[in-house]
Amino acid sequence: MCYSSMIRAEHRHFVKKYGVHISLRRYYEMFWKKRQDGGLLRIPKAMRADFALPDNDQERKLAELVAEGEREQANVLEARLFEQRARLAEAERALATRPTKKAENDRRIATDKIGQVQRILADLQRIELLDRDFRIFPGHYAPVMIEHDGQRLLVPMRYQCRLPGWTEADERRKPGTYNARRDNLEQAWRKLFGRHHGVMVATSFFENVPRHRVEHRELGPDEPVENTVLEFRPRPPQDMLVACLWSFTKGADEEGDLFSFAAITDEPPPEVAAAGHDRCIIPIREENLDAWLRPNPKDLDALYAILDDRAPTYFEHQLAA
Repeated sequence: MCYSSMIRAEHRHFVKKYGVHISLRRYYEMFWKKRQDGGLLRIPKAMRADFALPDNDQERKLAELVAEGEREQANVLEARLFEQRARLAEAERALATRPTKKAENDRRIATDKIGQVQRILADLQRIELLDRDFRIFPGHYAPVMIEHDGQRLLVPMRYQCRLPGWTEADERRKPGTYNARRDNLEQAWRKLFGRHHGVMVATSFFENVPRHRVEHRELGPDEPVENTVLEFRPRPPQDMLVACLWSFTKGADEEGDLFSFAAITDEPPPEVAAAGHDRCIIPIREENLDAWLRPNPKDLDALYAILDDRAPTYFEHQLAA
């Protein structure tokens, strides 16, 4: 399963290359909601920084909203850092007088949390963008191209699809809906396949692969399975138009609306299979983009043909940093 990807987040890139219109309203709603519920860091830094140099009043409001939210998030993290430093100091005082297992655990946990919070704070306050600022995980947000009123539209969506009729409780019971298996499109995904199609633009994807598969060997006697993370990049480097399905959930009075999506996955090409993984995203051809975004639910064969006629891509892999 594709659990993580490097995405294109720059809205101006989408406008210039793909001729999309930007749903600034949906961007504002996303930033506002995640600021209110404390989930701002689920929006990749590259998306939060995308409006830092605004072109108009709407983009300026977005930039101000993000800046306010990041200041608030930094205050929360500073308070958390103060708490853990106090916990560490108390544990060290206890260990200096009467060592106990509890004090040892408190010191270890506080030290780990201090390091974690300091890393998050440094990333939050950093201005320049790094590669990891474009990476998403399930529950994170990414720009997705869809078709609306006869034109391409860019909408920020959560990378974990809430299927039609589902609740948050359903999502907790079945958390794997960030990927949609091609061989299950007409079963579990039948309410979206042929109806709500989208495209995420990615530059690489990541997979969890057991180390013994990467090394092309069997597990040794009593050897535990060890996980590795591989990054797969297309050669030559390029934008991949990843075939997706998306859903819209109307929010209750206290909740905002939710756009969410899943990437379609299929059997892997030989080079991905040789690296030890059994699934792969589907990059479609750019010339098929409009046909994919405007599906006909009465002609599913044409949609499968688009998935078969995928962009010729060779994936190199390396251990993720």
